[in-house]
This record gives sequence, C-alpha cells and structure tokens, in this order.
Amino acid sequence: MQLYVGSVNRSCVVYFLPVCLGNENRFSQLGTPEEHYSSLKKMYNGCEIVLGNLEITHLKSGSDSSFLTDIKEVGGYVLIAMNNIKSISLPNLQVIRGNSLYKNASLSILSNDGLEELPMRNLKDILRGGVNIGRNPKLCNLNTVNWEDIIKLDNANISVEYSSPARCPKCDVEACNGSCWGPGPENCQIFTKLKCAQQCPGRCRGPMPNDCCHSQCAAGCTGPKENHCLACRAFRDGDTCKESCPPLQVYNPNTYQVEHNPMGKYSFGASCVAKCPHNYIVTDLGSCVRTCHSDSHEVEENGVRSCKKCDGPCTKDLVCDGIGHGKLKSVLSINATNIVFFENCTKIQGSISILMVAGRGDSFTKTPPLNPEKLSIFKTIKEITGFLLIQYWPANYTDLSVFENLEIIRGRTKQLGRYSLGIVNQVSIKSLGLRSLKEISDGDVIIRGNKNLCYANSVNWTSIFKTNQNTKIEENSPEEECSKFTTIGYATI
Repeated sequence: MQLYVGSVNRSCVVYFLPVCLGNENRFSQLGTPEEHYSSLKKMYNGCEIVLGNLEITHLKSGSDSSFLTDIKEVGGYVLIAMNNIKSISLPNLQVIRGNSLYKNASLSILSNDGLEELPMRNLKDILRGGVNIGRNPKLCNLNTVNWEDIIKLDNANISVEYSSPARCPKCDVEACNGSCWGPGPENCQIFTKLKCAQQCPGRCRGPMPNDCCHSQCAAGCTGPKENHCLACRAFRDGDTCKESCPPLQVYNPNTYQVEHNPMGKYSFGASCVAKCPHNYIVTDLGSCVRTCHSDSHEVEENGVRSCKKCDGPCTKDLVCDGIGHGKLKSVLSINATNIVFFENCTKIQGSISILMVAGRGDSFTKTPPLNPEKLSIFKTIKEITGFLLIQYWPANYTDLSVFENLEIIRGRTKQLGRYSLGIVNQVSIKSLGLRSLKEISDGDVIIRGNKNLCYANSVNWTSIFKTNQNTKIEENSPEEECSKFTTIGYATI
C-alpha cells in the first residue's frame, strides 16, 4: 500500500513520490507462500521510497521479483533472507539510511539457498549501520564489492561470508578494475568516496577537486550543488537537498514577532512536504508523525489531525504501548507476560497482535500459555493506532466482544504492510462482536478461514473505510449454515 507525497521543484511543478511503509516481520512468513508473495508485491510494486524496512523473504524458485525494481531509498534496514529465487532485482537502490537496524546491520543477506544474483549496482551509500552477509551457498560476486566505499565506517561492522562458487562469472577486466556486482561493464561498482579528492566533504563523482559533491549529498552527484545530488543525506525539498525542512514559522525582525512562513513545510521521512499524508498527525514542530508525545493528545480540526498540548496532565485517555511500539517494540504477540500492560488502557499506540504462540506458550522464553480470562483487559480499549490481528482465540470464546468498545483502528502500521484488521483460521468464533467499531482509517481487512463465522460479509465495510480500502472475506461459514441462526448479534459487526 503506497502513499503519494507531493513536492514542488524549482520550476514550481508539483510531482509525487511513490512512498511505501515497509514492514518488520523479520524471518516470519505470515500466511501461505502465495499470500506472502502477494503482500510483498502489493506493498512494493511501483514504490520508490520505503519509509521503514525492506524485508524480502521466503520467495520461491521461479518467483518474479521485478516489482522491486523501482526502489531507490530505504529508510530502515534491508533484510534479504530465506529465499530460493535465483535472482532478486534491486538495480535502482541507491541509499539505505539505517534509521532502524537488524542486529546492528543496515544490510543483511542471510540463508538464501537458491539466490545466485543480487545486482545492486547503484547502491552507493549506507548512512548508518553495517553489513552482514552469510549462508548464501550460491550467491556470486560478494568478494568483488568494496563495502568500505559504501558504508560509513564509524562503528559499522562489515561481516561477509564468501562462498565464491567456482562457476561465478568474473568482473569485466577492462571496465571494472576488479570491483563489480556481476558480469559485464554495466555491473561495475561505481566509487563515490574512496577515490575522491582530499578536499571533498563526503561523496564525489570523480577524482578531481572539482568533482566533489555538496555536503548534503548522499550516494553521489552529477555536479557540485545541493540540487545535483543523486540522493539526500538529510532532507529533500523539491529537487534540493537540505539539512532541515523550511520552518512553519519565522521571526520577523521588523515586527518583533514570530509569523507564519508561507514557504514552510513538514518533515516526512527524508522529504519536505507541504501537507502531511493521510492518516498522519501534524505537530507544531513541523513533522508528520504516527503518535503524539506523552504531554500531548490527538485532536482533529478542519479535517486535519494534530498533536495539541494538554492543559495539565493528559488524563482523558490512558495511552499504552502496543505491539511494535515503545517497550513492546521488539515483541510480535500478546502473551501471558505482557497482557497486563494493557490494563485500563483506552488508546493503544501500536498494534494488538495475538498469534498462536499466545495460546500454547513459549518454552524457550519460559512464557506460560495465555489465560483466556485475561482477555477481558481489552474491554476498555477504544482506539488502536496500528492493526488488530487475531491468529489465536480461545476455544470457548465465540466472538471478539472483549473488543466491544473498540471504535477506531487507524492502520498507521499494518500487518504485512497491508492489513489493519485480520481474523484468520479461528474455529470458535461465530460472530465478530465488534459492535462499536465505526472507523478503519487505512489498510485492508482480511477475515478468512473461520469455518463457523457468520455474517462477516453483511457488514457495510465501505461505511467505516476512509480511503480506497479492500476486504478479503472468504472460507468462513457457508451462508446456508448461517441462515439457520436467528441471533441478531450475528448480523452486526
């Protein structure tokens, strides 16, 4: 699912950058291999800027990876793992920012049994974090890439396990000078740091002093100015790289007042935008965020959601961290240990994900099975800023009425980068019981494989959707079976 972020270049022409959120599932395959592939394709097809992490996992032999070819920047880390595909196509990837890392690495290529080719010939800058490559028995040309030209060496580790199969092609002798991503002159590694003149502040396009890039450039440049950069080190404002976005307010020395800046813009990822995208919150500091600071609360004025300072303590809502946020940032599921954190909460910053491990417990972490009675803790919740995913539900619970007061699922983060509400493969659930749900701000709905669930298709989903969203409701109880029931609660959300 993509966002289109508008910006303006020097010619005052508005253009739109295809932006996608990315994901944080690591090695997990959620769903069948076909569903996993479909979700990756829907998320990244046509995407140029990944705000979060780019995780490419569990691609089967023969899969088509061409949906990745437009990606130019990744805000978090890149994880390529557990793939049996022969070649993964990332020819336009230029920058990995490393705003989040996987085990201190911005680029991890791990346990790909079938992967032979990974031509990332335009990757020229990793702004933070290291490189970790291992257990790729067929992957070629790892030993012909000079990683020191790509990463910043400040506390960054390069760990590359070379397999170097004998069949691997050599670099083009005449064009590449021993450094390449694959055979042929088109795969030569282009140096933008190690071969620069001493005067250069960072990247360059050649060895001479007049080949230096501007200090705001990342990945290289076509000329010396801040609007000649291939990518931006900090922020892009139109076609110009800047250290920060133009402020929303400026000081007027003539009036001795702080005034509105008509040229002011909001920070969104590494871009400066005139307006925050749908489902993001505006702050006074000029940022587009998913959650407000603890001393502020979320309000809506004239169709724009913003963070407003509380008059005294913020007592209206008890805001708690959800899965993927704050103290639960690295947690994948609600369980017997962490469910107590949700007591008396009305708003969840993050997601609620109840996976199969919740029901059976985890012997490795010595986490016992979840006591079903503890699910009543969720009765106070009115809003979830991320997603709600049910992959485990107790056998004697026939609906989701513990969420009977849930009003809004915002979908600012999504399961598999796509779904804001997911209820899958549950035998006990006969009705939804989400009687207060009135809005799903963004993201799709999947309700599948619940063989006793009735009337999910009878819900007017479009009335609670706010954007171009879809439903995938299938393989639940047959309509002829549902018609036997007359309980009115089954026919409501």
